[in-house]
Amino acid sequence: MTHNPIRPWRNIERRKSRQIMVGNVPVGGDAPISVQTMTNTDTTDVAATVAQIQAAADVGVDIVRVSTPDAASTKALRDIVRESPVPIVADIHFHYKRAIEAAEAGAACLRINPGNIGSADRVREVIRAAKDHGCSIRIGVNAGSLEKHLLEKYGEPCPEAMVESGLDHIRILEDNDFHDYKISVKASDVFLAAAAYQGIAEATDAPIHLGITEAGGFVSGTIKSAVGLGNLLWAGIGDTIRVSLSADPVEEVKVGFEILKSLGLRHRGVNIISCPSCARQGFDVIKTVAILEERLAHIHTPMSLSIIGCVVNGPGEALLTDVGFTGGGAGSGMVYVAGKQDHKQDNAGMVDHIVELVEKRAAEIEAQAEADAKAAE
Repeated sequence: MTHNPIRPWRNIERRKSRQIMVGNVPVGGDAPISVQTMTNTDTTDVAATVAQIQAAADVGVDIVRVSTPDAASTKALRDIVRESPVPIVADIHFHYKRAIEAAEAGAACLRINPGNIGSADRVREVIRAAKDHGCSIRIGVNAGSLEKHLLEKYGEPCPEAMVESGLDHIRILEDNDFHDYKISVKASDVFLAAAAYQGIAEATDAPIHLGITEAGGFVSGTIKSAVGLGNLLWAGIGDTIRVSLSADPVEEVKVGFEILKSLGLRHRGVNIISCPSCARQGFDVIKTVAILEERLAHIHTPMSLSIIGCVVNGPGEALLTDVGFTGGGAGSGMVYVAGKQDHKQDNAGMVDHIVELVEKRAAEIEAQAEADAKAAE
């Protein structure tokens, strides 16, 4: 919300990390935590892949990863990069030559899994291509594809094995004078992932890419990601995130932003605070919120909206939001603006009225931000 001061007990002290660039997006340091997703189209279908990237960009994605499993995919990547509104990360598994081709095609970053990319010599060739073409690299350690010698040493995927894998491959990059890298240590198990991330965060100052891999469907995956990523972010760990869902990539982006918004780490769009509804509700809260989410999706300005069914908690919530509506009796409710009781509104026209108020408030906030920016010049 815009009018409510930040309270000290809500602040999160982020881990200090180096900053790298993924295309034009800074990752690490004091940069905002970026939100990523991954396309699930056939990469050789350039039109479909670009359309999916654009859909993700429309809801705010910062970086998109594209799988490049074969030479035809890396060939198509050149056109995808040219048409994409955001930086593209090429996802590489098994074939180191795909990484070299992706760098040549204009990828902003190469995601390699050290456990399956091949020998150190092959990794060095990838590093050389990244240097030549200005790519950053993400070291992607995954509990499901750890190196054989680490599995033999530790007996099973564990935090220590994942951290050791990551540090081994950091060493290869740094021995080759390459420092534009970030790292992830993903697992589908929340406890394993959290422990691995805590370990790698203590062992390096590299930017960290957070994710709970293969988290599941929309509901279960959202919950696992919110628990795992939320706890790490709360501890100050994480510079870029990807929520992995068996769902539309657009939903991954939305969930990612909601996790960041809930912790006050990123603000984009309207944060709707609404009650679960009960017999006291003065209007259909659930239906109203669903409609408002859809009709306010175009608002990018950070702001808050409370939609509460009755006067038990409604007035108190409305005092803390940019716009609020609290249900009352006789088919009408109270509208709050900037935390103050403003006027009554009938239920029949409330949705249109709220949309109008939010759009007006967003325009005011943007205008003030522009004025402040000019004054600071």
